[in-house]
Amino acid sequence: MGREEQQEEREVLESIFPEEITDVSETEYRISMQLDIPTREDDDEPPTILLNVRYGEAYPDEAPTLDITAPPNAPKHEHLDIQDDKARLLEALQPTIEENMGMAMVFTLYSTLKDEAESLIVSRQNAVNEAHEQEMRKAEEEENRKFEGEKVTPESFKKWQADFKKEMAELKQRQKEQAEAEEKKKSRGKTEEKRLTGKQLWEQGLAGKGGEDDEDEGEDAITDQMRKVKVES
Repeated sequence: MGREEQQEEREVLESIFPEEITDVSETEYRISMQLDIPTREDDDEPPTILLNVRYGEAYPDEAPTLDITAPPNAPKHEHLDIQDDKARLLEALQPTIEENMGMAMVFTLYSTLKDEAESLIVSRQNAVNEAHEQEMRKAEEEENRKFEGEKVTPESFKKWQADFKKEMAELKQRQKEQAEAEEKKKSRGKTEEKRLTGKQLWEQGLAGKGGEDDEDEGEDAITDQMRKVKVES
């Protein structure tokens, strides 16, 4: 009875996978499986894996022997390594085997394997994308931080206020000292002007500006000169 069920299942599978299924022997075959995953424009074709099935004499009352391999010369996919991931994928098939014991189960196993492999790849793609996005966000935050001012806290404001008051006090002191220096400079100028000699006063046009007294003294000087001339004659 087991052999008849095996042959019937094999015929059904060939009708479903006419191009994908290949016989190895009367009780062994493999099914090629191309995975459907999101791809970028620069990505190669989605990966393909092989589900190898061998019936035991008691199948389907006992589990078939399963193996997962890669097609010959298949390029290694960035997020799937058959050698490293095989045990994980085969282990994911165990619940399906147990649930379908006593029934033809290869198609169900095929579907489960395809879902598990695709989910594994997508989860790894998402992890890479998330890491890349985190790096981008971090770089963007670092760039934005260059244009942000320092956050104001009560402590930083008090420090700024103290520094500002100190700076204003120093500025007022400098202005006061400057004003005092200017005032001293003006005072020295006035003192020097008072100490000018008669010659300097004459040269600066300050001599002879004494009013009527100066005019009288001038006339007296002329009279004295005239008297001297008459005496000498």
